[in-house]
Amino acid sequence: MVSIIETVIFGLVQGLTEWLPVSSSGHLAFLQSFFDWEPPTIFYVLLHLGTLSVIVMYFRKDIWRVFGALTRRDFNSEEGKLGFFVVFGNIPTAAIGYIFQDLFESFFSNLFVVSIAFFVTGFLLFITKRRVGDNRALNYLDSLLLGVAQGIAIIPGVSRSGATISTGLLRGINRKVTVKFSFLLSIPAILGALIATSNELNLLVSGEDVLAMLVGVVVSMIVGYLSLKALMRAVMNQKFHWFAFYCWIMGTLIIFSQTL
Repeated sequence: MVSIIETVIFGLVQGLTEWLPVSSSGHLAFLQSFFDWEPPTIFYVLLHLGTLSVIVMYFRKDIWRVFGALTRRDFNSEEGKLGFFVVFGNIPTAAIGYIFQDLFESFFSNLFVVSIAFFVTGFLLFITKRRVGDNRALNYLDSLLLGVAQGIAIIPGVSRSGATISTGLLRGINRKVTVKFSFLLSIPAILGALIATSNELNLLVSGEDVLAMLVGVVVSMIVGYLSLKALMRAVMNQKFHWFAFYCWIMGTLIIFSQTL
């Protein structure tokens, strides 16, 4: 039996942390341990589809322009280049996920590793404060490095948005382009991960469980949209590195919880 209270809690956490640079997977791993409850795989899939829909809605105009350029094979336009870089950047993400998936997934039950990952994420966020320049255009090497960062972020506690945006900022890429590319890059990666887990789905759930899970998904979508807007403001106002302190606090909290 799935509780509405539990799905709302997980939906709140997913919505707040999926797009903010504080690692949704790290938070969910901690929640699973804290509540001693592991939601059914279908709930995780629905949560990710919900927060993914937020990205599609927020960047719908950019997605449409990129899709149009790719279908026309117009790789010389800004949208065409961006679309090509999204495809190119997801190659290392897919390779890392394929090779290290089992290892990275095993970290969900190792909260010490999760806490260390939070500290690493915090460090990465903090050093963006000392980046040099932010007006360079995106190139092949940038898309490759951001794709690698996205692949490493499969580790719970390493934030996907934190790793990719930090990499872009440290490379000196225009901050608006960095954020847009980071989230466009996430769409194929998230869809690919969901397809990879489709064989694990158990669709035999009760009507009450479905209702409870849908409530959690709606909560995650609403909160996810608000958190995405907050992230955009933080990056554009040069306050992205502030999230480092939260990651360090979270890492410390997890370590402390293991000593009790």
